[in-house]
Amino acid sequence: MMRRSSVCLMFLILATVAGCKHSAATSPALKARAAGTAIAASSGGQQIGETGTALKDPLVVQVNDDHGTAVQGALVEFRGPAGVHFDPAAVLTDSSGQATTTIRLGTIAGRYQISAVTPGKSQSATIQAVETALGYQQELGYLLAEKYCDRCHDPESSVERVSNYDNLEVKPHPFTEGDTLNKMSDADLVAIIQHGGPALNRSALMPPYGNTLSAADVRALIASIRAVADPPYQPAGTVYARK
Repeated sequence: MMRRSSVCLMFLILATVAGCKHSAATSPALKARAAGTAIAASSGGQQIGETGTALKDPLVVQVNDDHGTAVQGALVEFRGPAGVHFDPAAVLTDSSGQATTTIRLGTIAGRYQISAVTPGKSQSATIQAVETALGYQQELGYLLAEKYCDRCHDPESSVERVSNYDNLEVKPHPFTEGDTLNKMSDADLVAIIQHGGPALNRSALMPPYGNTLSAADVRALIASIRAVADPPYQPAGTVYARK
């Protein structure tokens, strides 16, 4: 009786292990049913999100042939730096020639260069997009910007917010406008945020927020401005002369 129980137990263990191996088996690689010659970003590029989280909108790319006609069944592979996760990482284009993936950012703050590649008949076609991951302080500043700043500084309206940008006689700089804001020092940004535009001989339409935002809030807001700047902000540092 004991021997029979031992045999049954051994059979159960083997069956369980076999079942685990079967469930862990990877699915076969996708095989393209067609090939395009061009790929372009449709939507989902230039997004900003918190480190380690999924971006709000999926990345969508379009694959066409030589005549600009959508290609169905073309393979698209999404690639990025270590720590970036795609769901899915490879997909076949749908009837409209589009491929869609969700991007989860890595745990390190910074800019992530994403590539979407589709194999062609003679060579692969590639499109690149940049997504930005914000650290804790930068994310705090980004939320403060959404609450206090974007109504005027962001020219695009959203479901949650109607932009006042077009109604202003003097247009404020979007926070992504690195060509202008990168030239301003942190001290200048602190002055204009806390004391308003007149502090730097600029438009009085920029109100002071010194009584609204704490010093830590202002530092976070500046960190966010530096993180989203395009072209990227390059902080001044020590310069070593070459002999």
